[in-house]
This record gives sequence, structure tokens and C-alpha cells, in this order.
Amino acid sequence: MTNDDEKFMKIALNKAKQGVENKQTPFGCCIVKNGKVITSAHNVVWKTTDITAHAEITAIRKACKKLKSISLKGCTLYSTTEPCPMCFSACHWAGISRIVYGTSIKDAKKFGFKELVISDKKMLTLGGIAIKLTPGVLRKENLEFWKQWSKRKDKRTY
Repeated sequence: MTNDDEKFMKIALNKAKQGVENKQTPFGCCIVKNGKVITSAHNVVWKTTDITAHAEITAIRKACKKLKSISLKGCTLYSTTEPCPMCFSACHWAGISRIVYGTSIKDAKKFGFKELVISDKKMLTLGGIAIKLTPGVLRKENLEFWKQWSKRKDKRTY
């Protein structure tokens, strides 16, 4: 973990907070290349009525469009929570080089989300994938945000 990891995770966490302010779920993401933010996004599942509109998927779509490429090789994806199997697969297909996350899939499940509890580490092993994982960055801050979100009367899961 580096100071940059904390800096970019804070951007992802702020994006998650922005999403919650807009009645979305507490997930945020930031994609970085060569030390520069390409894009950031929060989950928009409820806004778009699109169950695939997770923060990571939304950020990957935006980054590919901005870079005019389906390859995000050399990029690092910062996610407030460990990417679910769908998002991890999208990272693989986009060629994301590194994933940094705060809380785990198991944490999301504890807060009421219908997660498939298949860790990114397990998917790396099963798929023979070369993405570098850095878990637990600003975990405490991300868990505190989850606790605050869980007390909201307007919270919704899926």
C-alpha cells in the first residue's frame, strides 16, 4: 500500500458518498493510469434500473470511452468494496493491471447485499489471472461509511 493508494481510495469513497446522497448504494470506484485519475463513478443501479450498473462497471465504461479503447492495461481500479464476480470479470476483460479495495465481499453481504461470496483472490487462482490485488486500503473508513449508510431510512440493497 502506498500514500497514492490512500489518496485514490479517498476519491472512490467520496464518490460512494455522493452516490448515497443520490439515493444509490454505498459503492464507489476510481480508475487511475500513470498516477492520474481517468474517471470515478458510484453505483447507479437504482437510478438506471440496471442491475449491472455497479460502480466498477460504470467507471470501466467511462474510462474506455475516455481513452477510446477497450483496453485499460496499466490502469489501477480503486473500489470501496472488493469487486463482485461480475465486476472482477470486467476488470479481467478490460486488462486492468491492479485492483485496490477497502472492504470485502463478505462485508457487503453482512450489510444485506446478495453477494456471491467468491473472493477476487479465488477468481485469480481459478482463472489464472495476473491482476495484482491490494485489499484492505482504508478498510476502517470504508466500514464506518457502511455503518452510517446502514442507519439511513432510505437505504436499499439488491
